[in-house]
Amino acid sequence: MRHRLKDVAERAGVSVKTVSNVVNGYVHVRPNTRARVEEALAELNYRPNLSARHLRKGRTGVIALAVPELDIPYVAELARHVVTAAAAYGWTVLIDQAGGRREQERVVACGITDLLIDGLVVSPSALTAEDLAGLDGTPVVLLGERVEHGPADRVVIDNVAAAREITDHLIKLGRRRIAAIGPQRTDEGTSARLRLAGYADALRAAGLDYDETLVAPASAWHRADGAAAMRSLLTSGVRPDAVFCFNDTLALGALRALHEAGLRVPGDVAVVGFDDIEDGRFSIPTLSTVAPDKERIAHLAVELLAIRLDGDRAAPARALSAPYRLELRESTRTP
Repeated sequence: MRHRLKDVAERAGVSVKTVSNVVNGYVHVRPNTRARVEEALAELNYRPNLSARHLRKGRTGVIALAVPELDIPYVAELARHVVTAAAAYGWTVLIDQAGGRREQERVVACGITDLLIDGLVVSPSALTAEDLAGLDGTPVVLLGERVEHGPADRVVIDNVAAAREITDHLIKLGRRRIAAIGPQRTDEGTSARLRLAGYADALRAAGLDYDETLVAPASAWHRADGAAAMRSLLTSGVRPDAVFCFNDTLALGALRALHEAGLRVPGDVAVVGFDDIEDGRFSIPTLSTVAPDKERIAHLAVELLAIRLDGDRAAPARALSAPYRLELRESTRTP
């Protein structure tokens, strides 16, 4: 049996309005009255009717999250944080996989009406500012730098600075032939392009040449792609003494290929990744990486949706930056 505010009020001996004030967190309730109401809430195991609350505000209580691939560990970990952040607002999260396809991302961003969801968080791979011209008024928040000057709010990290710092870490270890695994030859590879720029900046600042033979493209960023790119570097006669992989799954694949080739990490080749996925904390050796604050990214994205829903939806788009840090582990730590 689902209890109502009226039931709680009768149990506590107060008015329904007083119970509502306590449930909604109003501060102007006497301490002893609040204590009686909270006791009655606990005894009756009262749960707010969020559906009714959302309907009164003209909302559904549902937001959506669109990502490129659900089986990428970074995406899965970020999605978990988005669900947690949304729960603080009483929101349910629908998750869709766009597959990195521009048309599918456009349909998701512009084709879901506000009759179904209150807002949308998108991690785009191919979406453009022009694609967002058809937004129907539903608040949209983009993750990453893919669309820099569009009409939607964004949450970003500084990919160039992060890539520069992790590459500089390798340089300070005395490594001079530093390979890069993960550049992409398509317009959709925004993160790859920015991380490559940071890598090149670090080399230039250290007086090292940018060597194309040390740059291994990867059309996708899965473990198999990292292993294949690493094997390609080794069989071509290139012998790097360090490798910057543009995400951790690429790095895990590279670790496997180096092991198969009989090379020691980090003794022969130091390896770093990007994303700080949980797998990297349990690999052998554990993986040094760039750790974006995924919890903060999710919190900022959901908060931007809440601000739009409660405020001026026509206000200029905002870009908020989330922090990152370097997590230095065994793959670059010599005894």
